[in-house]
Amino acid sequence: MSLIIEKLSKNHNKSDFDCENELLNNYIRKQAKQDVNRDLSACYILNDRIDKRVLGYYTLSGNSIDRNEFPNELIQKMPPSYYYLPTILLGRLAIDKNEKGKGFGSILLMDALKRCVEISDSLGVLAVVVDPYDEKAISFYKKYGFILIPSNNKMFIPIKTIQDFS
Repeated sequence: MSLIIEKLSKNHNKSDFDCENELLNNYIRKQAKQDVNRDLSACYILNDRIDKRVLGYYTLSGNSIDRNEFPNELIQKMPPSYYYLPTILLGRLAIDKNEKGKGFGSILLMDALKRCVEISDSLGVLAVVVDPYDEKAISFYKKYGFILIPSNNKMFIPIKTIQDFS
């Protein structure tokens, strides 16, 4: 298998993708390309170079979070006039059920975080935010230093933290 991560295109074989979550399955099969075309998100695909079969994917989009959602130690030096702080939303991350346990989730996450750091070099970004859909996803993101926001069950990791371990 010859793997590559690239932007979603019409050449990718998405029809057989199954991560055992119908929302995530339907998103990649039916909605992702439309969101990309409307500039609502960027979608990156982990696939086999030869057959273009989607093994996993993630999405990134611009986002902001109310400053009161973040811990005081993160925002104490932020000007109070910034009610909403700039973030990047890692909106979806999914791996095909036949590919689980191979480390592809970690590979996709590291690729996403690397892209977020690159974006932050050109655009003000305080953190990367995720919206985990279950306890398993929360555990996954906690392993990489994401912090739970109790008021909305989202998680974040500061860009500075990512830069420190990059």
